[in-house]
Amino acid sequence: MNGGNDARADGRGRVYQASGDQHIIEHHHHGSEGGAGGPGGGGVWSGLDSVRWPSVGRAPAVLRDRTTLMARLRASVAPDAGGQVYVLHGLGGCGKTAVAYALFQYATSEAGRIGLWVNASDTASLRTGMLAVAADRGAGDGELTAARSGLRAAADLVWDHLDRSDRPWLLVLDNADDPAVLRDGGWLRTSPRGTVLVTTRQAARHWWPGAELLQVGVLPKADAARVLCDLAPAAGTVEEAEAVAERLGRLPLALTLAGGFLAHQVIDPWTMAEYGRNLDGGHGADPIDLLDQGAVSAGADSRHLVSSTWQFSLNALVAQGLPESVTLLRLLACWAGDPLPLSLLSGVEMGDALPRRRVEVALRGLLDQSLTEVVPGTVRCLRTHGVLLDSVWRGTSADQRDSLAATAAGQLLSVLPEVPERGRPDPRTSLLAPHAVALLRRVVEGPDVGRPTVDSIAESLLRLVVALHRAGDYAPALTVAEKAVELGTQQLGADHPSILRLRERVGRSLCRLGRFEESEAVHRQVLADCERVQGPAAPDTLTCSLGLARPVNVLGRREEAVALARRAVAGRTTTLGPVHPLTLIARSHLLSVHPEPEAGAEFMADCQRELGPEHPISVGGALDHAFALFSLQRTSEALPAAREALRLFETKFGVDYPITLNAGALLSQVLEALGKHAEALGQAEAVVEGRMRVLGPEHPWTVTAQERLARFRGA
Repeated sequence: MNGGNDARADGRGRVYQASGDQHIIEHHHHGSEGGAGGPGGGGVWSGLDSVRWPSVGRAPAVLRDRTTLMARLRASVAPDAGGQVYVLHGLGGCGKTAVAYALFQYATSEAGRIGLWVNASDTASLRTGMLAVAADRGAGDGELTAARSGLRAAADLVWDHLDRSDRPWLLVLDNADDPAVLRDGGWLRTSPRGTVLVTTRQAARHWWPGAELLQVGVLPKADAARVLCDLAPAAGTVEEAEAVAERLGRLPLALTLAGGFLAHQVIDPWTMAEYGRNLDGGHGADPIDLLDQGAVSAGADSRHLVSSTWQFSLNALVAQGLPESVTLLRLLACWAGDPLPLSLLSGVEMGDALPRRRVEVALRGLLDQSLTEVVPGTVRCLRTHGVLLDSVWRGTSADQRDSLAATAAGQLLSVLPEVPERGRPDPRTSLLAPHAVALLRRVVEGPDVGRPTVDSIAESLLRLVVALHRAGDYAPALTVAEKAVELGTQQLGADHPSILRLRERVGRSLCRLGRFEESEAVHRQVLADCERVQGPAAPDTLTCSLGLARPVNVLGRREEAVALARRAVAGRTTTLGPVHPLTLIARSHLLSVHPEPEAGAEFMADCQRELGPEHPISVGGALDHAFALFSLQRTSEALPAAREALRLFETKFGVDYPITLNAGALLSQVLEALGKHAEALGQAEAVVEGRMRVLGPEHPWTVTAQERLARFRGA
């Protein structure tokens, strides 16, 4: 050869140039979509094994609940149905693929349809799967080669053969969490010959024009428990399974992992109850690690791990230019999975990581990825699954936790009044209780949060407890206060000012709930601690003294109660003056345990002058003054005072406020003493009905009211 040769190699071919005779042998093995080998070859097979069978890690033996949803989907594969796209959307792990699998089985076994299943999680998987669908529906090798090489539009080829299918079909596009994969190239279409079902975490309607969106949520309690019993029938009772299911938020993925773990233990199997205790941190167990251990029986890819399944959504948000959504989700992870008032996010600011102007768009990103949802109601709330929040917090780096917890505490303090008033509660207040407790639990569980942040959290809990108490929600106030003391003591110690005040609030709530002996014991211990730590004249010490006077008086030790109340009055008068609001509160209580006509008149005059007649302290003082007059057997004077006190309470706080009912009880006694039996009887009946409704039949005040009513009827 005396010149150059022009040549071109196609595909995996090569061009050789030589100056002598050579014998060259090459073997080419072509797999699907550019694979490295085919059946019988020595390479790795990269093609699809089947589009006629769902590629799911582990299908549920029984699909629990989903009755209404499945009825709608079964209708979509009826003989005359077609030309529609259905989108199953919801949080990762909520069971979208399980629902699709159940429909696939029904369509192929009972509805007479061909089932086609494609993984739509990324472009390569989607393209490979859809071309395999075209091959299944009759596309020839030449058509497929042209589509693979770009000489023919691949999506057009697929849908042309779907449109000409000799049998009706169901096409499932699973894990389409990035809708752009479907949109780019026009892969998502409709055909009169079949029905398309998409599973996705992406809930934004603009991605699915013309489709019918169907949300998949968590399971009802009974069905969630049955899932656990299906997987691990020997592990415990239905009641124990219900408790574990509730702890897991009834999320199908978490239930499957828990059941798989329980079913596959060998050496020392746990019961359901033991598993539940370990989910709550028993034996130092990490609940997310514990759940992930159950993935061995479910096919241990990242979509079957609680610790990583939601990372797909977070990665998608970052890819969409919404890293702020990740920061916002980490902030939400400071709180609980209960409904969270949206107002708690007002004014959130975390520097460049989450600027205030980007909070709205960050939240929209979370909503679109089904990572949270808006719950309608009197108070608009967000609800984010608790297992998701636990997983996100666990994956948050230590250097971020302090700023996140500090921001969460600041948001709580911004919506809780520093000095809550008595009366009708802000409907948000009770909704904040689980979130404040969860925040404190987060910081107690790890060493990554500084003391100032813990102080702010304790202060927010104290404000919350006071607000609940003054709204008349004594049982929730007690629950929150006890939990705050239990957790807060671990970080701050029992003598920290906020912990002492929370302990005193435990005593107050016990007293209002009629548990007087327990209230006395709590108050005595807190009073001793305040005297030791802060001194005998400190404000907290005087508050404890006044608090102890209440149960002591009810338990019949009037002289001691009077001494305790006088101590509070004297101390506050010395430090604050005689007409300071806190001094007036102490004077009002002293009046109720030690009635004096002159002291009562002077007290009422001071309240009217300093605060006005409708101030909560004046209203409460009016009742104490009326009670003092009645105790002194000045019944004729007590009647107008009692009527006015009841009117003020009903106007200010409502008819069902517990102390309004106390005012009604006093009025009924005054009326009976004056011989106004019919009116006294009606008032006593109203008090019994109110206390039954508000306090319950076992409360001592309810029992007393019933006994009084019986006496009035007997008379």
